[in-house]
Amino acid sequence: MHFNLAENHKDAEAPFAFIATDTSRLSVHDKASQVIADSWLADTLRGLRSPEGLAQITPGDELKATLRSYQQAGLRWLYLLTRLGLGACLTDDMGLGRTIQVRSLLLVLKPEQMTGERPSLLVAPASLLANWAAEITRFAPGLTMLIAHPSALSAAQLRALDIKQLGAFDLIITSYGSLLRQPVLETMSWLIAVLDEAQAIKNPGTKQSRQVKKLIAQTRITLTGTPVENRLSDLWSIFDFTHPGLLGTDKVFTKFTKRLAKAGHFGPLRELVRPYILLRLKTDKLVINDLPDKTELKAYCHLSPLQAALYQRAVQDLAASLEEAEGIGRKGVVLSYLMRFKQSCNHPFQWQGDAAWNAADSGKFARLPELTEVIAARQEKVMIFTQFRETTEPLAAFLGTVFGREGLVLHGGTPVAKRRAMVQHFQEDELILFFILSL
Repeated sequence: MHFNLAENHKDAEAPFAFIATDTSRLSVHDKASQVIADSWLADTLRGLRSPEGLAQITPGDELKATLRSYQQAGLRWLYLLTRLGLGACLTDDMGLGRTIQVRSLLLVLKPEQMTGERPSLLVAPASLLANWAAEITRFAPGLTMLIAHPSALSAAQLRALDIKQLGAFDLIITSYGSLLRQPVLETMSWLIAVLDEAQAIKNPGTKQSRQVKKLIAQTRITLTGTPVENRLSDLWSIFDFTHPGLLGTDKVFTKFTKRLAKAGHFGPLRELVRPYILLRLKTDKLVINDLPDKTELKAYCHLSPLQAALYQRAVQDLAASLEEAEGIGRKGVVLSYLMRFKQSCNHPFQWQGDAAWNAADSGKFARLPELTEVIAARQEKVMIFTQFRETTEPLAAFLGTVFGREGLVLHGGTPVAKRRAMVQHFQEDELILFFILSL
């Protein structure tokens, strides 16, 4: 079955909408519908799949930074999709500059806006709001912005926000949580709606995901290094935001991917989403060749005698609990004991709830000075991450004895307004040598 779409070339959205509707029905069977693109559509699809060949655009002097070649290609790709009114999923590896490509896009689009009353919206985790604001101030000072979040505005100011006030800015920045509490953001018609760390909407059933998908925007863009974290339904939820209907309903998509899995290949799915996903890796020397390879060193820690005894007892308790549990309850038992194992491996008193965190009782605490004393002697800096908030203070006290001075601690209870200042303090103050953060 062939379709000639040439007569629709003046309507940027129509042929793509038609293709999306048609290809969402693709089957793994040999007999599938086929769309033959005429010259305009073929050139457009080629540009989406290989943005390196797109026409050059630049934010000019408004961007106080120099874009690398792959970032310029990413900007051209985002610009093309935006002009077509289509969504985009930018999934570049961490560190390759997803955010600077978005900032550049906003600068390119700013003079093209017919009116200044249609700003763009950025939704990000609360911990990243200050970083986004600082980066825009530094690299794109020509963009006017408003942080619609309790860390920047009072409750009264947030309640008073209306469409007219929002329209006075180029960019509104808010968090996923604040989006739920700010109805005016839902009623605004945005030029672009950008989701940073978009894996936050991988579960389509959450209030957060449903609220985000109510946003009205000419173009929707997601930034994430992990569009698929655990299952293909993660990808469906993200595309349900950027390209509603492209992958069908969740049930249709599940049946489709099951057929693909049974056939042993996911080629049809890759081809379907390929024009709308851009992924570059730091390990690809064609992307970036002037960065040194990352060095990873695994340091193994032996359990202390007390830890080993607690771990063995936990194993025995787990076996006994599994004998008694049935059905879904067995999964809950396993998960609870996995947490117990992790806590025991950190420090025996984290599981026991004792306040005495003696270094000699933990293999990790005993190993830590061996790793950090060299860093301390060189007056270099180190960042230490932990899954558990309750370990941050004992770690800080212990490392204070190793480095001979205090460091910084950041966890979920740290006020959002203070987080950026702490990061800046760590970066700029030579006397702050260690930073402990909970995941």
